[in-house]
Amino acid sequence: MSRTFTNLLAHVVFSTKDREPLIVPDLQSELYAYLGGLTRELKGKAYGINGTTDHVHMLISLPPVVSMSDALRFLKSNSSGWVHDKWPRRRSFAWQLGYGAFSVSKSNVPEVLVYIGNQQAHHKRLTFKEEFIDFLIKHEIEYDERYIWI
Repeated sequence: MSRTFTNLLAHVVFSTKDREPLIVPDLQSELYAYLGGLTRELKGKAYGINGTTDHVHMLISLPPVVSMSDALRFLKSNSSGWVHDKWPRRRSFAWQLGYGAFSVSKSNVPEVLVYIGNQQAHHKRLTFKEEFIDFLIKHEIEYDERYIWI
């Protein structure tokens, strides 16, 4: 086969530094649009982006030449720099180190998009910390809770 064909979908989750409520309403929609543009810059596709004041969920696909760690480094560093440039008063805006990335099958895309779209309602019942640990358990990822939140 002379070409590479992939359809690798990932549900990525990352939070603001110390899970501070930094994604305020006047920033939110522009930030999500900017993250979508950054994903396109990587030759990827953002199928859905949403979150709350302290974290973001994205359903994305990336080309096979872009690693997940490189993509998230690019997304997080460029978006925080953009926030600082566009809103100089928001100098405290920063992302927490690390992220979660969970594979998604094509058949589960509609369900994941609904989940991402319902973040505000979802987090009336569950904290980000509880949600993230649920993801780790569901995806059978070993973790030590002492080191997740530093």
